[in-house]
Amino acid sequence: MANMAQAIRMALHYGEKHLGVTDVFGEDVGPPLGGVFTATQGLKTSWNSPLDERGIIGTAIGLALAGQKPVAEIQFCDYIFNTIDLLKIAGNTTWSSNGEWCVPMVVMTPVGSGIRGSIYHSHSFDAMMTHIPGWKIVMPSTPLDAYGLMLAAVRDPNPVMYLKPKALLRVRGEELIPGEPADEKTLKEMIDAPLGDRSRWKPRWPALQDHAVEIGRGRVRREGSRLTVVSYGRTLPLCLQAAEKLAAEENVEAEVIDLRSLWPYDWDLIAQSIRKTRKVLFVNEDTEVTNFGEHLLRRAVEDFFYELDAAPRLVAGAHIPGIGLADSLEMASVPQMPSIFQAMLELAREVP
Repeated sequence: MANMAQAIRMALHYGEKHLGVTDVFGEDVGPPLGGVFTATQGLKTSWNSPLDERGIIGTAIGLALAGQKPVAEIQFCDYIFNTIDLLKIAGNTTWSSNGEWCVPMVVMTPVGSGIRGSIYHSHSFDAMMTHIPGWKIVMPSTPLDAYGLMLAAVRDPNPVMYLKPKALLRVRGEELIPGEPADEKTLKEMIDAPLGDRSRWKPRWPALQDHAVEIGRGRVRREGSRLTVVSYGRTLPLCLQAAEKLAAEENVEAEVIDLRSLWPYDWDLIAQSIRKTRKVLFVNEDTEVTNFGEHLLRRAVEDFFYELDAAPRLVAGAHIPGIGLADSLEMASVPQMPSIFQAMLELAREVP
């Protein structure tokens, strides 16, 4: 089974071969490295940009307006914050031109904690990005969804922000990507560049097939009846682990929803689950103040105030300037499985 980095790489290959992707670029995105997480190794259209985030976003906008279909990478989301004004321009161009100008660009960037990246390589960007209208925003939690969401992103006529949870980029999936070989060793030999000299290396791409995941459509990852848990990205697998522990130790079945898209998001799916369980917990690792989960929580209160059996809850990252390098500091700064389990347990035990 492919890991998430391989899934993104295969999706970009499919995109440049079948969907008109013209440029995949950013810092160290081209050969020989193929991206700091190897998500762009072996791509025909990949090239290395200068170390200039504003230049990367500006170039992507220009290419998109000129009729190309670029996929630009900001190496870590910690360095995308100085491009906010350009992201706003990309997001408002179609609206301000009354639909005459589309900006078919994808920006991908690794987000979140989980690799001991400390203060300059551990930020989240989901809440900040949802404050910029005009963009679609996705964050996968499985390789198959990573593949499908990337294909959907490159098809979209307007800008898509593709947030890659860096803690999951080396995690292998449980579902085959259409066309990939079942043996992970075979896949590695086909598409992973060797160590050392890569000057003559070329990938042998499998016969990949289409598999688009609709942007704006969530997925129930675990059925349950006692409470609803809504998450995405790095914290989604932790929510699944906590739900299994809750079922085993307390005989409480939690329903876990993978949001997959932050904008547009699948409120119909969330609402259907809340009506069934009458309790809801939102989980992500961005800082808790003006967190995207707070928006979802507010909407849950407004729509289901008289139906809820307990107040909705949020588990999110601490409101601190960064993530510490020490393992204990990182663990204390963002949600982990024990803290998610405890919040689920307390919510399940609340009585109306």
